[in-house]
Amino acid sequence: MMIGYARVSTGDQNHDLQMDALKTAGCEHIFRETASGAQRDRPMLKAALGSLKTGDTLVVWRLDRWARDLIHLLETVQDMERRGVRFRSLTEAIDTATPTGRLILQIFGAVAEFERAVNRERTRAGLAAARARGRTGGRPRALSSEKAKAAQAMLAEGLARAPDIAARFGVATSTLYRYLPRKA
Repeated sequence: MMIGYARVSTGDQNHDLQMDALKTAGCEHIFRETASGAQRDRPMLKAALGSLKTGDTLVVWRLDRWARDLIHLLETVQDMERRGVRFRSLTEAIDTATPTGRLILQIFGAVAEFERAVNRERTRAGLAAARARGRTGGRPRALSSEKAKAAQAMLAEGLARAPDIAARFGVATSTLYRYLPRKA
């Protein structure tokens, strides 16, 4: 069975072009969704993937209608292949049922892996350069060590309850607890 997946990013767009192409390609059931491609958690995509059985083919009009993230795309296709499900993109002429389609997908995979390695290298170099200039990454501390000690003393002496102390220092109670020593 051929299962289609059509996605548009906003409610102003429509699925017509994709629906026509997927129907012409022979899709028997088409899952439609309105969501950003950057979102990994898309209910209709999950439903489409969940409906696939061994021997089925998931068909999309274009790769970017399915995934903006090549890594996510490749991981999902690998999972589908393990389940005996094929993948087909109409615009890019990718069909994992053919040797050429698998080759194109593998080339995309090699490029994605290279891209990940270059990004990691660039990130490490940027962090090292920032550290050399005395800058550290991460979110600023919500409580200075002085304020954390003061909060701990107030709590130990019973001067106020944790929620009141947290409010006084302008943090959530859960944040306050992260700054307090843990009891064994």
